[in-house]
Amino acid sequence: MRSRWRSVAAGALGLALLASACAGGGQDGGEGRVEVFSWWTGGGEEAGLNALIELFEDRNPDVEFVNATVAGGSGTNAQAVLDARLQSQDPPDSFQGHAGAELQDYIEAGYLQSLDDFFDEQGLRTALSDRLLEQITYEGSVYSVPLNIHRSNVLWYSPSVLEEAGIDGPPESLDELIEAMEAVRTGTDAVPLAVGEQWTVDHLLESVLLGSLGTEAYNALWEPGADWDTPEMAEALATFEDVLSYTQEGAADEDWQEAARRVPEGEAAFNIMGDWTVAYYDELGAIPNEDYAWAASPGTEGTYLWLSDSFTLPVDAPHEEHALAWLELVASQEGQDTFNPLKGSIPAREDAEAAHYADNPYLESALAEWRSDPQLAGSFWHGVTVGNRWKNDIDTAVGRYLRNGDLEALNAALHQAAQSG
Repeated sequence: MRSRWRSVAAGALGLALLASACAGGGQDGGEGRVEVFSWWTGGGEEAGLNALIELFEDRNPDVEFVNATVAGGSGTNAQAVLDARLQSQDPPDSFQGHAGAELQDYIEAGYLQSLDDFFDEQGLRTALSDRLLEQITYEGSVYSVPLNIHRSNVLWYSPSVLEEAGIDGPPESLDELIEAMEAVRTGTDAVPLAVGEQWTVDHLLESVLLGSLGTEAYNALWEPGADWDTPEMAEALATFEDVLSYTQEGAADEDWQEAARRVPEGEAAFNIMGDWTVAYYDELGAIPNEDYAWAASPGTEGTYLWLSDSFTLPVDAPHEEHALAWLELVASQEGQDTFNPLKGSIPAREDAEAAHYADNPYLESALAEWRSDPQLAGSFWHGVTVGNRWKNDIDTAVGRYLRNGDLEALNAALHQAAQSG
């Protein structure tokens, strides 16, 4: 395997060391302010956040909103800064986190307040689906307010490149994907599969595992003591290696947007990335079903590999009253229907208005599928199924593999991570 990727760890560590300089102004004693921490700094995510901030300021004109964002794809840099702040007893008033196991580390460390009473007061136990409530409940309590639902397992593709390569439509299995990428390689000048920096390869891994193993076996991987040292896993990782052989040189120097951009511009046939990509394509002015199209990542049709951005209430939040006002907006129908069409996601609430998503063909189809009760699989990279330690162990194993190409060592390291996790 060519060494083309670098780990996010070095950059995140540097940011963590700078955390004291980045710490927000929640310690000045000012009552009329609220500091909200996130990693939304560009594209549709920034537009969605800004729209929420505007709503908050309209509702709370006497409260100064402190937008404490840290740039970095998938929140990897932000989490390092956040961890340092929490350990230094300098929490923001609310911070973004992925709903699910990612937040368990913070719960067990005593950093988060239970939101059970808030959920009852806001009627969230009826506004959210039972399946979602089950996924975000830890030892009988909830600790975050889901703002949206994202899908991780999306295959974005270029209709023009597929036509040039003589491919009739998007591949439905991993074997068909490899055949299609070979046709692109031999029949066009396009990159068969665009990826970016290392976290996008971790992201790709979860779709390949799901497509190779199936939903039930994929979900079983995240059970305590799961066995990753199996013939089925070895086959899935061999497929992962085959898929990576069709990616571009210099991928490590591209962020997820640069890799995704290659599809609508006809420079790449495929990109497997979450559905936040559609907001980026809107920003580029790309035309759906012309410049780009989409399908479930190969082998995963009928399964929603999901994740959810959510917000929390830290213990000793400096301005708890205003933090609860922020969470009330995040939980509301108006807040979710304002944010999600801009972010490229669908609402967590069951009663959100479908009409708000009808202008975007992808979001309209995603909302309909989510509400059709699909099979669910949790994203490991985006925090649904594993905590940060297990996730970091996987990232380290993938990083070593990208440098040394030792597939057996990758399998062994992933197995050990599962045993430790």
